[in-house]
Amino acid sequence: MINTIKQLFGLGSKVDYAKLLKEGAVIVDVRTKEEYQSGHIKGSQNIPLNNFSNLYSKLNKDKAIITCCASGMRSARAKSILKSNGFTEVYNGGSWSSLQNKID
Repeated sequence: MINTIKQLFGLGSKVDYAKLLKEGAVIVDVRTKEEYQSGHIKGSQNIPLNNFSNLYSKLNKDKAIITCCASGMRSARAKSILKSNGFTEVYNGGSWSSLQNKID
């Protein structure tokens, strides 16, 4: 709740997603296959949240991971799953469309 309030008012640390990508971060879009096909960030990987627990092991724990979805809710869940399974550098990028604007 506190972090949400900080984000709403622009307080707290800002993540430079463009810099993370230049340094080798991977964007993981956790929307359904159909949602992903209707539009996505070029170069992102699609691992739908409903299959995430079975497929996240394909990801490299040594790279930064940026999760995204339609609104930020599913990507927050995916981030939580990754963090609880030993991934250390994971960021919730929120909605894929707003994330795209931050990396352009």
